[in-house]
Amino acid sequence: MKIGIVGGTGDIGEGIAMRLSPHHDVVIGSREEDKAESSCVACTAALTELGIPCCLTGFSNQEAVDRSDIVILAIPFRHLVPTLSSLHGFEDKIVVSPINPMEKREFFVYTPPEEGSAALLVRKMLPEDTRICSAFNTVAANKWKALTEELDLAVPVCGDDAGAKATVMELIRSIPGVKPYDAGPLAVSCMVECLTPLLLNIARYNKMKDVGIQFR
Repeated sequence: MKIGIVGGTGDIGEGIAMRLSPHHDVVIGSREEDKAESSCVACTAALTELGIPCCLTGFSNQEAVDRSDIVILAIPFRHLVPTLSSLHGFEDKIVVSPINPMEKREFFVYTPPEEGSAALLVRKMLPEDTRICSAFNTVAANKWKALTEELDLAVPVCGDDAGAKATVMELIRSIPGVKPYDAGPLAVSCMVECLTPLLLNIARYNKMKDVGIQFR
């Protein structure tokens, strides 16, 4: 699969890129193309040092969209509207939102937009024939970037298009130790997005790191 990661130079974007690039063609995108290229070099070096083959390139966010079949929006919620407003060419593509609207106050709080979730805001902003899924919401960046660790992760996937959801679940399944779960339609995304502030609160109050979820 050809995967483009918008905002791919952040911790989440780089982590997902390194986990997917041994199995897929991955484009790391950024507002600044030279930053994307530097990120690509660093990620490739980290994988090569471990003897892991990969296929990574770095381009602008727009090129990441243009060159890909699946686009992952690895951007903070506060950048969602300006970033999507600056991009085009999402028609007939699968777009994956791992975005969690939240704020750090005395504790972490879920702060969804009026649409009900970040995923539904993405749905509102993109062309009608774009197929939207939410996924990767509950995995800490450090987990993705710990390349020597064996993963044991559950990833809920929400979406209204059955074919797109199946494709995203296949993509997730290609990462060793990561299991996708069908969590229902896109409207359920709010329930998944609010798990991240919960996990962060659990980590904080119990002195834990990189807390995740499992389904047994």
